[in-house]
Amino acid sequence: MFDTLSDRLASTFKNLRGKGRLSEADIDATAREIRIALLEADVALPVVRAFIKQVKERGLGSEVSQALNPAQQVIKIVNEELIGILGGETRRLRFAKQPPTVIMLAGLQGAGKTTLAGKLGRWLKGQGHSPLLVACDLQRPNAVNQLQVVSERAGVGFYGPEPGNGVGDPIQVAKDSIEYARTKQFDVVVVDTAGRLGIDAEMMQQAADIRDAVSPDEVLFVVDAMIGQDAVNTAEAFRDGVGFDGVVLSKLDGDARGGAALSIAHVTGKQIMFASNGEKLDDFDAFHPDRMASRILGMGDMLSLIEKAEQTFSQQEAEKMAAKLAKGPKEFTLDDFLAQMEQVRKMGSISKLLGMLPGMAQMKEQINNLDEREVDRTAAIIKSMTPAERQDPTIINGSRRARIARGSGVDVSMVKNLVERFFDARKMMSRMAQGGGMPGMPGIPGMGGGAARKKKQIKQAKGKRKSGNPMKRKADEEAAAARREAAATGNPLGLPQAGQEPQNFELPEEFKKFMN
Repeated sequence: MFDTLSDRLASTFKNLRGKGRLSEADIDATAREIRIALLEADVALPVVRAFIKQVKERGLGSEVSQALNPAQQVIKIVNEELIGILGGETRRLRFAKQPPTVIMLAGLQGAGKTTLAGKLGRWLKGQGHSPLLVACDLQRPNAVNQLQVVSERAGVGFYGPEPGNGVGDPIQVAKDSIEYARTKQFDVVVVDTAGRLGIDAEMMQQAADIRDAVSPDEVLFVVDAMIGQDAVNTAEAFRDGVGFDGVVLSKLDGDARGGAALSIAHVTGKQIMFASNGEKLDDFDAFHPDRMASRILGMGDMLSLIEKAEQTFSQQEAEKMAAKLAKGPKEFTLDDFLAQMEQVRKMGSISKLLGMLPGMAQMKEQINNLDEREVDRTAAIIKSMTPAERQDPTIINGSRRARIARGSGVDVSMVKNLVERFFDARKMMSRMAQGGGMPGMPGIPGMGGGAARKKKQIKQAKGKRKSGNPMKRKADEEAAAARREAAATGNPLGLPQAGQEPQNFELPEEFKKFMN
């Protein structure tokens, strides 16, 4: 959603890099480019004016003029101001002291409230709660059935005594759901209310009546992030008519310009609390203004990536894999490779994960064109192999490749390429384990024997000739013995050890020439 804005800001900052000092004209030009970028992203005009005013004031102050790197200081200012208009600090849900906590969802029809109720229920369940989804949208056809299906997929409770389709009293259903939750020991109640095609008196009144009936701890207004400025207008009208505590953005993965997300918190004074960025129930998370600002500026979102990894990867499996690799790279088999690949796949879309890495904004086109099915093809190839072939891919010959290709429905060349890539990865792991490091880089200390390095040292040692002068030879041997002793004590420079008197310290022969 923020691709266009990110590209424009990146182009603006690129013009600043390399300048040792920024003049007032430079700051004005940068502010003008940022203003255009924000307006093109459909950000509300009052928000743009406030944002540019702050950036210019800070940019013309000592904060930038005295900075060692003015361009980076301007980026820092823009990042901090972006965080400000997105709401500042992350807003958390308020839970009732005495359960159940009641969360009411409201918004226009088509904003995605019913699906989002399932996503919120799934997220709450992952946080250790026991949520109940309540069907109070009794007007829209099949809304009750939809919420029931969504709740089953999310693995959470459902309460829908009325059939809907215009039948039933939503206010009474909302009231009864609270007692039902207490009886069945659900600690969070998520009330899904009806929407309309536009703001009208009937919708406002029904939402207000449900609010008065259940006294919710949180009223969340669900906004379709793809409808632009109209989302802000709708939110303002609903805030004045009924009131809400926080905003939830749906369809954040769309291709709209994203102005609603950048405007709504500043205009309404209510923070964005959650964001939905996909069709799956797991494509939902708490909204972090600082992380969103970092993504917009192309700096990635490593914290969210780490959190996803922690939720997906088993600590026990990670320790088991580390122990296996410690025995040697050949212990790593195609079965292990498949297991790791499936763990990564559980984290979500590969392209979305890559997009969270810093610096990946320059590879946006390649990431967008990434074929997610390639992972499935790779898994199919490995699963078409016999256990022996997965343990030892060296036995895979021409006839075996042909059989594997037929079993996985791919070309023989794809099987060959997969095996070759696997061997290349093992070679790299082998070099690192032996201290050889990456190609073109020195070995990593403490990573193994370093066989190639040892051979070179032995060859050099054999090539050294002893002096024919007995006195010189004795001095060389004593110096070598001193060096070995220093190395054995962990002091390669021969510096005095604990307990050694400084006056008795003697510099090695190699360093004496620098003292003359």
